[in-house]
Amino acid sequence: MTDTLPVAEVARVGSEILREVGTAVVGMREPLELALATILAGGHVLFEDVPGTGKTLAARSLATALGLDFARLQCTPDLLPSDITGSSVWDPQRADFTFRPGPVFTGLFLADEINRTAPKTQSALLEAMAERQVTVEGTSRPLALPFHVVATSNPVEYEGTYPLPEAQLDRFMVRLAVGYPGRVDEQEVLARRIARRQEAAPVGQVVDAATVRAMQAGVEALAVDPDVLAYCVDLAAATRSHPALEVGASPRGSQNLVLLARAVAVLEGRDLVLPEDVKRVAVPVLSHRLTLTATSWASGRRAEDVVNELLAHVPGPATVRQA
Repeated sequence: MTDTLPVAEVARVGSEILREVGTAVVGMREPLELALATILAGGHVLFEDVPGTGKTLAARSLATALGLDFARLQCTPDLLPSDITGSSVWDPQRADFTFRPGPVFTGLFLADEINRTAPKTQSALLEAMAERQVTVEGTSRPLALPFHVVATSNPVEYEGTYPLPEAQLDRFMVRLAVGYPGRVDEQEVLARRIARRQEAAPVGQVVDAATVRAMQAGVEALAVDPDVLAYCVDLAAATRSHPALEVGASPRGSQNLVLLARAVAVLEGRDLVLPEDVKRVAVPVLSHRLTLTATSWASGRRAEDVVNELLAHVPGPATVRQA
């Protein structure tokens, strides 16, 4: 049976993890907090931003601080599904086929530039992300827990890339944008690189996989007020009737909304999920699940703008009772 850490302990350990990751990653406080909260909520993370902003470094540093086994796969157009899941190879000594697991059999799997590989290969991750198992040649093999996918995507290059299908995007709990660092942060990046005299930025291990599971159990143990649940449903439902959207958020969107809001509250040391927690995570949780109409897309409107508009108009609960 998995141990369960209390809220205060989850918040304390989470703060230590973020502090350790911050020794290698400059700035990015909000994306890192949301990425850690996503892992504690049991979800997967999609970093979408221009190259060179530290997406891969953030994923690797987070995996090291969490004490999770880490595997990185550089996605390319010629990548095959078996390159992710593994395959059976002939063993002459045994005169039989032996299954060799692929890189997905790990704790944190980094799919770097996931939009550079074909949809057929992208779909090899769907079962792993949804069910924490991989089926190869008719045999289902469970993945070790915890298991999380962190993928990176480049939104500005179109040559040699494949857009992620909606079903794939829907499996990611959040899509996070790193953004360019400020002048002071970028100068700090340069100063740290000169000071350490090497390319690698070492990060220490803070916890292990068992502690991560205990932190996740602590998040799962927290109850959520029914009014907050209703607010999440109202936000998701509002996307389904918005005139600028062709496709709104699915029930998975509203579920991920409340799960991530709960994890954010726990990381802040609260055993009470507030409407402000929902508002904080609404854009990264919902925007990548929305499909704009052709007219809205042509006019330059973004899904993020629609979510912010709904946050301003959908009424939240007046009061929230202590859980």
